[in-house]
Amino acid sequence: MQKLLDAYEFVKFIKNGDTVLVGGFGMSGTPLTLIDGLAASSLTGLTVVSNNLGEPGKGLGILLEGKKLKKAVGSYFTTNRDAVKAWADGELEIELVPQGTLAEAVRCGGAGIGGFYTKTAAGTKLADGKEEREIDGERYLFEKAIKADVSLIKAHKADRLGNLVYDHTGRNFNPVMATAGKVVIAEVDEIVGTGELAPAHIVTPHVYVDYVVLSRYVKKAGVFVERE
Repeated sequence: MQKLLDAYEFVKFIKNGDTVLVGGFGMSGTPLTLIDGLAASSLTGLTVVSNNLGEPGKGLGILLEGKKLKKAVGSYFTTNRDAVKAWADGELEIELVPQGTLAEAVRCGGAGIGGFYTKTAAGTKLADGKEEREIDGERYLFEKAIKADVSLIKAHKADRLGNLVYDHTGRNFNPVMATAGKVVIAEVDEIVGTGELAPAHIVTPHVYVDYVVLSRYVKKAGVFVERE
């Protein structure tokens, strides 16, 4: 499989200061192996776009601990008290984006759309510095599309071409983020032969996926542990 990379080999596609889209909702659908690779690298000054920053010492939380992040763009940073403290101490920039707005902005980035108008956050502090306009008597806020240098996503299975299927709620932000990165790297639990995935089950076609990494983790009793 030409797209298959070793666990930490993918970091060569990321530079200091890059913007990185990272899939996941809480710890569900989070590319833990890829995050480990970032944590073990010398990369710094990264901007991460994700729903949240994991938990203290877990998921994206380890990048925060390792001083890898310059900025975080997302919706639920209070799931990680370390992120709140880092922001309060001036060690981390945070851009708060409502969850639906975040999903649509990334979708637009992948679809080649420059942005969109939404009523969400219009007239609030989140609207500061952004264009507002009236449509049919209501106030709307213009949100720019979100794109990234690299997308790090998590899927359940890939075939040898790189077609992806997801595991239930692990689907979350991953499919849209797969369309919005210049380089897309997918961590998967299993790699199967070409033709073994039912076409109707494929969510992310292989044309979006540049590289695949086999996960180092399995889920046991609701906890992610390293493979034996």
